Amino acid sequence: MSNPKSVDRREFLKAAGVAGVTLVASALPDRIAWAAALTKAERDRMTPDEIIQAMKNGNERFRKGQRSTQDYLAQQKASAKGQYPAAVLLSCIDSRAPAETIMDLGIGDVFNARVAGNIANDDILGSMEFACQVAGAKVVVVMGHTACGAIKGAIDRVQLGNLTGLLAKIQPAVDATPYQGERSAKNYAFVDAVARKNVELTMAGIHSRSAIIAALETKGAVKIAGAMYNLETGAVDLLPIAPRP
Repeated sequence: MSNPKSVDRREFLKAAGVAGVTLVASALPDRIAWAAALTKAERDRMTPDEIIQAMKNGNERFRKGQRSTQDYLAQQKASAKGQYPAAVLLSCIDSRAPAETIMDLGIGDVFNARVAGNIANDDILGSMEFACQVAGAKVVVVMGHTACGAIKGAIDRVQLGNLTGLLAKIQPAVDATPYQGERSAKNYAFVDAVARKNVELTMAGIHSRSAIIAALETKGAVKIAGAMYNLETGAVDLLPIAPRP
């Protein structure tokens, strides 16, 4: 690359699982750049744990305000004839929580399914099965976030067209959340506790409802991880171990 301060994606990926962003940041504190889209060879060399670590490193750069110089045009061109994403993310539609941005990911890095309350219905599960079994993704991340409007709606038992059925899928998390205090949508501590429980139950549901993903996980080919994004701090708390149903 012509810019001496940019970093080739391959070098970053090699570092992600060993020393993470430390090696990159020590030499290039002000610029992080990935040259082009992920290749099959690069993706296949990474373990699920290394992919999760790369996401953590990317969020650390985002949270610290380090300027990202993703070359989206190069990634678009490189991925036009094929894609080899390392992970599939299930996140909320909230405009303040774009998963790729807050983890400093580029075009072709991950599949991203977004739905209010990050619930896993049959269509989402089918998409995840395609991502992992067919396309080769090695990590499934379910990411909730603080102050989630869908969680508030479920707590308040909102009735509104098709939203009613969606919020009903979050209701088990409301009921299953142990909490000493005001159990209302006005209490953000309770809202966030329900959001975390919703992530846990969604992960458990993926285990129990997708034999394909469960089999891949048993073989060690796929890891399911939970995450909570904090709207105030910009930090993603990644939880690498999924609870069993």
